[in-house]
Amino acid sequence: MKFTKKFWIISVVAIVVLGIAGKWYGGRETLDEVDVEQAAVRDIVERVSASGKIQPETEVNITAEVSGQILALPVKEGDRVEKGDLLVQINPDLYEAALNRAQAAANSARSNLASAKAQHAQANAQFFAAEKNWQRTQQLFRDKVVSQADYDTGEANFISAEATLTAASESIRSAEFAISSAEASVQEARDNLSRTTLLAPQSGTVTALVKEVGESVQGNGFTAGEVVMKVSDLSIMEVDVEVNESDIVRVGMNDKAEVEVDAYLDETFMGSVTEIGNTALNAGLNGFAMDQVTNFSVKVRLQPESYAELLTTLEDASSPFRPGMSAKVDVLTRSADAVVSVPIQSVTTRESETDEEEYELGVFVLEPSGEARWQRVETGIQDNRYIEIKSGLDTSLTVVTGPYQSVSRTLNDGDAVEIKDPEEAEEDQ
Repeated sequence: MKFTKKFWIISVVAIVVLGIAGKWYGGRETLDEVDVEQAAVRDIVERVSASGKIQPETEVNITAEVSGQILALPVKEGDRVEKGDLLVQINPDLYEAALNRAQAAANSARSNLASAKAQHAQANAQFFAAEKNWQRTQQLFRDKVVSQADYDTGEANFISAEATLTAASESIRSAEFAISSAEASVQEARDNLSRTTLLAPQSGTVTALVKEVGESVQGNGFTAGEVVMKVSDLSIMEVDVEVNESDIVRVGMNDKAEVEVDAYLDETFMGSVTEIGNTALNAGLNGFAMDQVTNFSVKVRLQPESYAELLTTLEDASSPFRPGMSAKVDVLTRSADAVVSVPIQSVTTRESETDEEEYELGVFVLEPSGEARWQRVETGIQDNRYIEIKSGLDTSLTVVTGPYQSVSRTLNDGDAVEIKDPEEAEEDQ
């Protein structure tokens, strides 16, 4: 088969065109598309976030100190009570009877004391007579008027009278001790009787009612008895949150806090830290549970002035919050005003040029030439979006903020990049 001159010309032209096209498309470098943002001056507030439950700062468990049946319960849950108001009346019959027995025993002990004193007076008289008789017997014996037998009898009578007087004195002491014991029993019986009437130890609101009229309660004066109800002061509320061990070191007493309550989605309330736990919540009697997250309890008091407006819309003006409501707390730990800052995601690490085993902190700065230049920086505090740059940047520079894979891993110093289309960047977000 013979090829014509025209065929060879067309073939050569096609090969040249394909070569040029391959060189054009195949050799063209695809640039990384990145997101950028200019460094700016901002106010940075560092926060520690945690969730928890609202509770009264002062809550008292009303417990039964004596056992018995509840005869009266003049309050219901939600009632407002004042200090000294009657809360619970327990059947006092058994304790009234015990008081009567104790008083009767005390009276009997006092009667025994009177009898002991009378016996002592009689023994004292007998001792006086025996002592005089013994003295006369001794003189007569020296004068050889009485016999040895009479002398011995007189001595024995004197010793016996002295012992009787001593016994009478001890009987008085024993009777006095018996009276003290009886009076203590009377006081105990009287205290037990008074414990059948439970009064409000403080002004507040009944926030929980566990028992009803007719039910029995168990209690004694040595251990905590059954809880009948809870009385809480709702005028001062707090949020008990659990803060992770990595954040607890940044929380300090009296730190300000912002509180968001699920029941009031459009409101932000102010508070302050009033208590920081010293021991982790996973600590037990036998040590720490190693399979649990280590958290610490932090209590944040809600400032009444931050929810004063809500009180005007409520019939019960004590508090807009109820114990057990869920809340999110942001503790404001530190702040920096008017500092250079960049988005948190723009700060990353790379191997140090001086030591490959060490890493340095920095950002990628976008140069006018379109290259990403690695810039080492020193950082400060951060909030949820931005981080403070103490050195290494100023507000004239633009930093690369994404994509995450490029910033954290693949992007290198001097790489050529192009800025992602704003619409594409918005879609990616």
